[in-house]
Amino acid sequence: QVQLVESGGGLVQAGGSLRLSCAASGSISSIISMGWSRQAPGKQRELVAGISSGGSTNYADSVKGRFTISRDNGKNTVDLQMNSLKPEDTAVYYCNAADRVGRVFWGRGTQVTVSS
Repeated sequence: QVQLVESGGGLVQAGGSLRLSCAASGSISSIISMGWSRQAPGKQRELVAGISSGGSTNYADSVKGRFTISRDNGKNTVDLQMNSLKPEDTAVYYCNAADRVGRVFWGRGTQVTVSS
């Protein structure tokens, strides 16, 4: 099992920045990829950014050029730096991790609210 705990959400004005952090514990050695997803009210959860154990990254088109995902394998953390935030970025952001046998683990989420 893998446990994930997010931190760093909050309220920010449009154009501002926030940095989310996710700390992983448990069966760390089994993790092959980590990422961030978000879910806005009334919408489906969507993948925002992902990063492999080798450092390869992928982003949703809506956040490319604004968000940066990074991973510290030594500290078992994955961060999401969010710049130029827009009101449509408002959502609950969830950290996720996938292991070698295909299981996906989720954190409880952290709220990000961007005011216009």
